[in-house]
Amino acid sequence: MEQLNHSLVTYFIIKGISDVPALQTPIFITVLLIYLLTVSGNITIFLLVCLDHHLHTPMYFFLANLSILDMSCSTVALHMIPTSYIFRDKTVSFSNCLAQVYIFSCFTSQELLILSAMGYDRYAAVCKPLHYHMVMNGRVCRLMALVCWTVGFVELIPYLVLLLKISCYKTNIINHFFCDIMPFMKISCSDNSALEILFYAEGVLIVSLPPFLLTFSSYVFIINSILRIRSNTGRRKVFYTCSSHLSVVILLYVTLLIQYMRPRSVNVLDSNKILSLFNTAAVPILNPLIYSLKNKDVKMALMRHFSKIKMTI
Repeated sequence: MEQLNHSLVTYFIIKGISDVPALQTPIFITVLLIYLLTVSGNITIFLLVCLDHHLHTPMYFFLANLSILDMSCSTVALHMIPTSYIFRDKTVSFSNCLAQVYIFSCFTSQELLILSAMGYDRYAAVCKPLHYHMVMNGRVCRLMALVCWTVGFVELIPYLVLLLKISCYKTNIINHFFCDIMPFMKISCSDNSALEILFYAEGVLIVSLPPFLLTFSSYVFIINSILRIRSNTGRRKVFYTCSSHLSVVILLYVTLLIQYMRPRSVNVLDSNKILSLFNTAAVPILNPLIYSLKNKDVKMALMRHFSKIKMTI
């Protein structure tokens, strides 16, 4: 296969989920429905947090941020599937592809940081209840959110710099449904050793490990506090307030670990496409479902606003 140098590559062809013509329409309909459900579910959570004063608490402030990130991740990753089907064009420019790799990675990093902030919030609520409103006041929450968003954009800049240094490609066909970092590196014929070292070292030591350790340590203290509660009812009540967040954390970390941290010998891109589809389509849908089905405050807020809508009708 002809090797293409950096200057010759002006666009990439996104292969998509499947090449089978008969599957294109079912894939388009399925992805479109999933995306619409993701957007509607997360917009509902976001609007509830903004409009309902009962949800003007640190936990739901961070949940609103998480909803924005879920919608953003899904939009960046899934938009090529319906647009390529409608316009019959699977090409994406070189600059847009690099931007997609960078922005998607940033959103993923920011989501991990927001989840760690939510874990700290649960720690403060359970372990420091008397000082909770002082520790997690509005100014602190806004500052934490700003740090999460800023750090997520800044810490991925080295990836972008090294991606720009790739000088040649085996092909301009990307075996994925969006421009993700691993299939992008797969088509490079340059020396990717520095990029791979950065990917695994920074991905583990900077992007994933600090928020994981903060979340994990928060739950160590939370579980320790729960075990000190004598009544079973009290234990269940405290654990119930943390169960939604814990479910989302486990779901996200497990999917990311399986997708990106497998040994290269078993790193099959076709299986990665299925994992990416689950991570970018299923997880953002499950997040609002988990918080709405397992959270009494959100269910009550939904009922209040549905009642107001019925009254206006």
